[in-house]
Amino acid sequence: MKWLILILGVLSNASASVLIKFAMTPPRKFPSLSAPMEMLTNWPLWLGLGLYGGAFLLFAAALARLPLNVAHPILTAGSVGAVALASALLIREPFYWTTVVGILLIVAGVALITFRVASSS
Repeated sequence: MKWLILILGVLSNASASVLIKFAMTPPRKFPSLSAPMEMLTNWPLWLGLGLYGGAFLLFAAALARLPLNVAHPILTAGSVGAVALASALLIREPFYWTTVVGILLIVAGVALITFRVASSS
């Protein structure tokens, strides 16, 4: 259950980042006081903010079950990898071979950090 909570936190965090990117992509723009109604109708912004809140709550729940030095690297690395993939697939941003290598190195590092905790569970 603790790993499911953490995975849901990763997915919520990554989804929020992608939605905020959509919210700031034309024709939408950064909220301003001169056009407050545009902010109210920017649904990706609000959904992204809600998912960031959900990610925070899931991370807090994961911290109740996992050590900080395990939960934080997994949440961060998982989000980095998920955002890199989502940005390439959904937003059509460049996805270079160095990105793949970087993600693999991050995954290897997190696996080394979490190996002892995961194997003792």
